[in-house]
Amino acid sequence: MSTNKIQQEIETQLATCEPQVEVLLAEILGGRTLRLFIDHPDGVTLELCERVSRELGDLRERYALEVSSPGRDRPLAKPDHFRRFLGRHAQVRLRQPIELPGGGPATRSVTGELVGADDRAITVAEPGGIVAIAYSDIQRSNLVGE
Repeated sequence: MSTNKIQQEIETQLATCEPQVEVLLAEILGGRTLRLFIDHPDGVTLELCERVSRELGDLRERYALEVSSPGRDRPLAKPDHFRRFLGRHAQVRLRQPIELPGGGPATRSVTGELVGADDRAITVAEPGGIVAIAYSDIQRSNLVGE
């Protein structure tokens, strides 16, 4: 099952029992571990992680389940996540290498200030200039300390 399908399954399952929980990212690691980053308007507590884990019992049978808060290096996966953190610095890992403004070798990672986000792409100001990146080109992204 793909990560997107699992994330949609989890979001649907939690919508009724934990409607204020936002699933930031669900990722499968090594085919055996399902790592889930969640957020909540009142913050993420150990009790909330335990409740979410109990609600996802069917997934615990298939994977080792890790449920945690986003932490300082919060994952960014949806357009709303990027819009919420405009002005902050992020690292964006890409599916394919791209050429950056100002030359230099192609890279699969861009780090800089999030300066734009619409429904199709984000815009990052990195040291060499402004880079537009389509969501479909993003493998993974997260905030980084400033």
